[in-house]
Amino acid sequence: MNTILLFALCTAVNVILSTIKSILTVKGGKLSASFINALTYGFYSYVIVLTSADGMPIWLKMAITAICNFVGVYLVKWIEEKARKDKLWKVELTVPTKYTNTIDFDLHDVPHSYIELSDKHTLFNFYCATQKESAKVKAIANQYEAKYFVAESKNLE
Repeated sequence: MNTILLFALCTAVNVILSTIKSILTVKGGKLSASFINALTYGFYSYVIVLTSADGMPIWLKMAITAICNFVGVYLVKWIEEKARKDKLWKVELTVPTKYTNTIDFDLHDVPHSYIELSDKHTLFNFYCATQKESAKVKAIANQYEAKYFVAESKNLE
């Protein structure tokens, strides 16, 4: 029983580290990505030893691995979602001009500007500082079948 618990614990830790590794490799800096990769691959060699050890049927190892992957990835992604900071997003909508006043009124609480490009098209620029504002603009874009472009505001380095 101790071997099963050790394998389950190490597999869960490995999944969590691997998920964090994936996130940091894409979103992190050089140092954090290098560190988490070294840690994850180093720990993974121990998990391989446990996987190859006798004493547990292969189906049990597979079931533990599958469960740990589902729970571990879900947990890390849930924590990442809760920790995610709101960013400033610029959303450009191109809509038929006949909807200009309606959209301007419906989204009066989201900072924006607009330019009537022609009798047919109006270009709106929305500045969404929260996920709630972004969702509201997206709903309006879908409602009026607008063409839109989204860009994250970033610091220039």
